[in-house]
Amino acid sequence: MSKIPFRVSPMLATLVEEPFSRKGWVFEEKYDGVRILAYKEGSKVTLLSRNGIDRTSRYGAIAAELATLDADALLLDGEVIVFDFHHVSRFQLLQQGKGKAQYAVFDCLFKNGKDLRREPLASRRRVLEQAINSSAGAVRPAARLAGDGIAAFERATKRGLEGVVGKDPSAGYVEGRSRSWLKVKANQREEFIIGGFTAPGGSRRYFGALLLGAYHRDQLQYVGKVGTGFNDEILGSLHRRMKELKLAKSPFAYGVNEKFATFVSPQLVAEIAFTERTKDGKLRHPVYLGLRDDKPAREVVQ
Repeated sequence: MSKIPFRVSPMLATLVEEPFSRKGWVFEEKYDGVRILAYKEGSKVTLLSRNGIDRTSRYGAIAAELATLDADALLLDGEVIVFDFHHVSRFQLLQQGKGKAQYAVFDCLFKNGKDLRREPLASRRRVLEQAINSSAGAVRPAARLAGDGIAAFERATKRGLEGVVGKDPSAGYVEGRSRSWLKVKANQREEFIIGGFTAPGGSRRYFGALLLGAYHRDQLQYVGKVGTGFNDEILGSLHRRMKELKLAKSPFAYGVNEKFATFVSPQLVAEIAFTERTKDGKLRHPVYLGLRDDKPAREVVQ
């Protein structure tokens, strides 16, 4: 009874450029955290990232709280987050271990012997709310915004949220990218691949800036460099990881004009905030937010 007979890859929202509204759709807060699938099988809880890495020990307090839920078997989908003082989720705080990690749950795929993946989202949402009703506080339902998508986007923008996810409440749960879930970003932040770094200048140690890229037609395209958002600890930690990935030549297809650059194998994924892109695709005013170990580099595309 307590065994969940399958493992899943998460359902992913499709990015759209403009805010929208659709009759009957629901709109949820887009969190700035780490996607986690939670498997509760009896008293055992396993937390897996979107690429299957076991994060149970990293988020032990959340796992412990999930273990106390009444359901014998439960599969939840959500995001591990840390809120700032304005109750806005911040990936930097989560990565740096600052603040209380919480689990914002937006889906339930299995409960007590019943596979819910073909059930409509509206039904799955009711099940998850009932399942975590007794939670002590670190596990919560994902926040719903205004029923109108445009109003939800305006609210997200005013609050400084990452964005909005619109969902078709009649749709089942499917693995991979789907247009039944559509996301629109209120603030510009994306994942990029680290392909190298520049030499440090002045009093800075380890490196000056990271060289960033994303794949387009199997070629790593250079999108610019980021030199802000680091402290000494982050600089040292990143430099140690990059030293192990050094390459003799650039992994970028073209466009890097850095005389004293050191190139690395394109394996590390960084989350970057920026104001906009230039006409030639470069990032304006980029800021480093942290490494993403829950997303394979090959999924970072233009």
